[in-house]
Amino acid sequence: MEGWLQGRPSFFMIPGNLFFTQAILKRTSLAILCCMFLIGCNTQETAKPVLYEGPLSEGEDITMHYSEKDIVKVMLKAKKIFEFQNGDREFPEGIYMEFYDEFGKLNSTLQANSAYFFKEENKWRGRGKVEVINTAKQEQLNTEELFWKPDTKKIFTDKFVTIKLQNEVIYGTGLDAAQDLSTYQIKNPEGEFVVED
Repeated sequence: MEGWLQGRPSFFMIPGNLFFTQAILKRTSLAILCCMFLIGCNTQETAKPVLYEGPLSEGEDITMHYSEKDIVKVMLKAKKIFEFQNGDREFPEGIYMEFYDEFGKLNSTLQANSAYFFKEENKWRGRGKVEVINTAKQEQLNTEELFWKPDTKKIFTDKFVTIKLQNEVIYGTGLDAAQDLSTYQIKNPEGEFVVED
């Protein structure tokens, strides 16, 4: 017994009462185990972390320029922009865009009440009152939703469209067109009428 106590602090040494020391150790061990059991049996569920899916950044009164070979191809203005973690962008208060040709000359404009850029698809969507104007020909497209693919320079929709030419108006459902309205095809034409001055 003395070998066991040798080198131990003096509070372990209770002369002639080894049974008493063992009883205290058993009770202390039992109390610690009970506490651990009670802590481990907590019925509260831990809260799962909530993932934030809102915008990471926000901007106001912005102007962006997209250029190729030092020539501005697209100019975009917006009152408000939200940028998300995946690179998508939302323009809740509308956009105004100008498209330029290879010489830097304005050839068309696009305006929408709201817009959204899908980064993964490299596709834009305009909604609300959407209007595209070919400035050279003075032709105008109106619809409630329009998509634009910058890589193909095409615009398209499955919604109702109206195209105002200089002397007539064409309307129908669905459209595939060049972004400057130089060429277009209405998928389901529904009619046209001549505009008299």
